Amino acid sequence: MESSSLIALTPALPLALVLLVAGGAGVAAAGGLGYGWAVVRACLRGVLQLGVVSLIIAWVVANGLAVAGFILVMYAFATHTAAKRIGTYWAALPVAAGSAPVLGVLTATGAVTLDGMVIIPVTGIVFGGCLIATSLAGRRAADELTTRHGEVEAAMSLGFTPRDARLEICRPAAAQALVPALDQTRTVGLVTLPGAFVGMLIGGATPVEAGIVQLVVLVALLSAEAFAVVLTIELAARGRLIRP
Repeated sequence: MESSSLIALTPALPLALVLLVAGGAGVAAAGGLGYGWAVVRACLRGVLQLGVVSLIIAWVVANGLAVAGFILVMYAFATHTAAKRIGTYWAALPVAAGSAPVLGVLTATGAVTLDGMVIIPVTGIVFGGCLIATSLAGRRAADELTTRHGEVEAAMSLGFTPRDARLEICRPAAAQALVPALDQTRTVGLVTLPGAFVGMLIGGATPVEAGIVQLVVLVALLSAEAFAVVLTIELAARGRLIRP
């Protein structure tokens, strides 16, 4: 059976997915990672959520006001997930601070239209990047401040304010949360062809058009994550994070 999509939609596809899930879960369990069943649950949730979301988006894009509501729901879920990772709903600030200016620039310049089929996936990509950056930066900052508490106290004894003392200790480690986005941008086209590029090609765009779209996505992600990481580090320095 031929298919115009990147993935061949054959009867064997469900079997391939089951084998991949079983393989990932089995390796995670055998390797003592403690995430064997978590792999299975994550994949099952992915199937359910993508099915439901696909149906919802089909309705949302046909209703202008629903687009804004859907974006708010995405933001709420991104905030909730980041909050679980760093132990506080202060996570709402870096997710918003990273996403808002980037999306504002893209829509104000007309690079991204407000059409539901365009703004929803772009917003989702940006939210996702900010979620990951906030989670990584927050956890690394919290870990550093916990394990190096004595150094924070020493810095304060030398005259540093509590904020500055925490900042000196946690910033170098937390800043590493930006490395995945940097590497993704540096190696695009050389190591990987990211989803936006491949999706555009499948949709019939030329390689140049696909490359432009992917460039916009990568630059937007890198900028958004930089905002998110900086604000997360600031929250850690002000004692707003709790080690999960």
